[in-house]
Parts: sequence; structure tokens; C-alpha cells
Amino acid sequence: MEKKKPNLFLLSLLFFLAVQGTSGARRPTGSGSNPTTLNNAYIALQAWKSAIKDDPKGILNSWVGSNVCDYKGVFCAESGSTTIVAGIDLNQGNLEGILVKELSLLKDISLLHLNTNRFSGTIPNTLKDLFALTELDLSNNQFSGSFPLVTLQIPNLLYLDLRFNLFSGPIPDLVFNKNLDAILLNNNNFDGQIPQSLPNSPASVINLANNNLTGDIPFSFGYSSPGLKEILFLNNRLTGCIPQGVGLWSDLQVFDASFNSLMGHLPDSVSCLEDIEVLNVAHNKLSGELPDLVCELKSLMNLSVSYNFFSGFSQECAKLYGRNVVFDFALNCIPGREMQRPEPECDMVPGGSLSCLRIPSLKDLSCGALLKSLNSSRT
Repeated sequence: MEKKKPNLFLLSLLFFLAVQGTSGARRPTGSGSNPTTLNNAYIALQAWKSAIKDDPKGILNSWVGSNVCDYKGVFCAESGSTTIVAGIDLNQGNLEGILVKELSLLKDISLLHLNTNRFSGTIPNTLKDLFALTELDLSNNQFSGSFPLVTLQIPNLLYLDLRFNLFSGPIPDLVFNKNLDAILLNNNNFDGQIPQSLPNSPASVINLANNNLTGDIPFSFGYSSPGLKEILFLNNRLTGCIPQGVGLWSDLQVFDASFNSLMGHLPDSVSCLEDIEVLNVAHNKLSGELPDLVCELKSLMNLSVSYNFFSGFSQECAKLYGRNVVFDFALNCIPGREMQRPEPECDMVPGGSLSCLRIPSLKDLSCGALLKSLNSSRT
């Protein structure tokens, strides 16, 4: 489950303008402008306009003349004594076309938001020259081909959104080695295994949902920056165990690994996720008893373990309803509970021979000592 995000473009642009000391989003050309800078922007935008085949909303009708700061969706600002194109926001424009190599002439652009259009093809390699670009949103388009490595060559990029496109093939290791705060790759056709570099990422949000990823969640998952708040693995083809290291992400608020084929027990270390609000492991092949400490988590708002093979839970979990926590445990193997699997299905628990790393007697183990215990188990 991914939380609704604020309008990052407007927030970022307002911050940019405040830092630059401007009073408005658009600035006309004037005595303080740099002709070369705005001429390059004019060349880039006119080349792009010529590559757009359909504009049902008439957005580009204003893209006439050399004053690019008057173009709809183009935002200018002043940097020192120079007027620059600081951002482009064509979100929900329904434009059909491609991206052109001339976009690299927009040297000062910090934000490029193009979600919900019909752009297709591949991403021009020249985008690596956009040294000022920090946010790139290409979501909800028709881009295709392998992962656009050029996006990882943009030096100062912090926000990468490739959701809802037609990209395919493996996710490169470099994605999680780059200094990105948001990595949104869901709803594509990416396949292969999750890179072992996942724990290296400093991102606060990682979304890998609704792809064709296979194999295990990396064992070292959790041994990374503690700033991760949301991670989504749902609706892939992942197997193996949920790593015990998941409990190390003390700031984690959303963990969704539903609709996979994960087996074994839900790690006791999940009880260390003091800020977790949404924990969804439904539609897997998990078994064993639901740990008491998981149900004691104070920030929990939604716990879904349905469509697994859990064999029971304690009174502590039964108290969740009194806390107004959404708790879905349907179609498991819990005796005496309604809406459970037929007994014959529960006789053959998947992954019975699977050996997952577990820490015994976690009740006696403080979460502060968890890292030490896990590190010892790795050596």
C-alpha cells in the first residue's frame, strides 16, 4: 500500500524559488536574463514541440515565440542576475510524442515532471548532461526498453519515478547504489532477481510492486540506512524467507510483500518496527504462529496475513479489533476461527523443510541488541 504523496513538484519549486529570492513562478525575459541560456531553452523546447504528435488539451498553443517563460508548463526563476528555466510540469497533459536529445540544453532545470501522458520510446542519453536535475517523473507513460541507465547518470538526481511504463529486463545494481531518496519502479515488466545492492540505498521510499521479479528478498535486507519509511514488494514472484533483518528499519512505516510465494515464519524481528503502520504479507505461503509482539506494535493500523498457512495467534492479536486496527487473517489454518482453509490444505504446509534464520526467545532480546545478534549470525 503506497500512501498518497503531496504535490512534490510544487513543493520543490516553491522551495527553489524561495532560495532564489523570486516572487513568482514565471519570470519574463528582461534586462537580467542571459540570452544564451534562454535561447538554448527555446531551441530545446521547439525541438521537443515538433516531436509531439498529439496535444488534445492545447497545452502547446502557448509555445510560440522566444519568451519561453510564457510557455504553459514552463517555470522560470532568477538565479543571481540570470533568468533560467527552473522546471517543467506537463503532468496529466495527455501529450503523445517522444523525448528529444535537445532537452539536454536545459542546463538549469531542476524538475521535470511528465506523468500521465503518452510519451513513448526510450530516454535520450543526453539527459545525463542535466546537472541541475533533482526530480525526474516519467510515470504513467508508454516508455519501453530496458532500464534507462541514463537516469542513473544524472549527477544530482534525488527523485526517480518510472512507474506505470513498459520497461523490462533486470533492475541494475546501480539503482540502489545511487543517492536517491525515492525509487519508484512499480507497474513495469522488470524481471530477474532483486539486486543484492538493495541494502545500500539511502532512499526513504522504494516501490518494486507489480513487476515480474523472482528469487529471494536479499538476506542483507535491513542492513542499510535507517531512513527507509516505505518498501513495497507486492505482486511479484518472490520466494524464500522474509529476512530477519527487516526489524532493523526502525523508521519503517509501510511494508508490503503481499501476493508473492514467500515461505517460512514471519520474523520475530518485525516486532522491532515501532513506527510500522501497514504490514501486509497476505497471499503468500507463510506458516507458524503469528508472533505476539507483532500484534503489540503501537503504531499499527493495518495488519493483513490472509491467504497464508498460519496456525494460530494469541489473545494479543485478538485485541487488535479493540484498537481499531484492520486485522485480516482469513483463509489460514487457525483452528476454531471462521473463514479458514479446508483441513486437507493445511495438512501439507508449503516450505516445511525451508530453513529461515530465526532468533530464539526474542522476548528476552531487546531490539537494540538485534543488530549485534544478526551480525553474529552472519559471521
